[in-house]
Amino acid sequence: MDLHEELLELLQENARYSIDDLARMTDAEPDEVEAEIERLESEGVIRGYQAVVDFEETERERVRAIVELNVTLDRETSYGDIADRIVQFPEVRELRLVSGDYDFDMEVQGDSMREVSHFISDKIAPIPEITQTVTHYHMDTYKTQGIVLGDGDDDDRLSISP
Repeated sequence: MDLHEELLELLQENARYSIDDLARMTDAEPDEVEAEIERLESEGVIRGYQAVVDFEETERERVRAIVELNVTLDRETSYGDIADRIVQFPEVRELRLVSGDYDFDMEVQGDSMREVSHFISDKIAPIPEITQTVTHYHMDTYKTQGIVLGDGDDDDRLSISP
């Protein structure tokens, strides 16, 4: 595996590794690691660094939903054209073109179910190419971005002993 692949893997594991830590783990010089990360950032391979937040552990309640979107294309409109419009909304956390029974898989976030519902009905559904939306609200998240959430001690079942 070459250096940039190793760095990408390690940074996905923990974006807070220091340059020295990354150099030790890849058997490279710190200057070489720093230059490679700068190159990956400038080329747009690395687009940013984010914390993985377990919102169940915070005071602020967030509502997330997965929305299936079906679209109809015409000669002048592509999937990319539709995606370019949708990604402009700050409520949209993720948008993917997928295969299967629907065209786009969109994740949205808001402060309440009402806010999310209004966003979908007022901003997304009226887009002319969108023919159908199906909304699935997140009930709980157990794993995200490869990280298991929660303390793993949520078993409320009573013990039964003979």
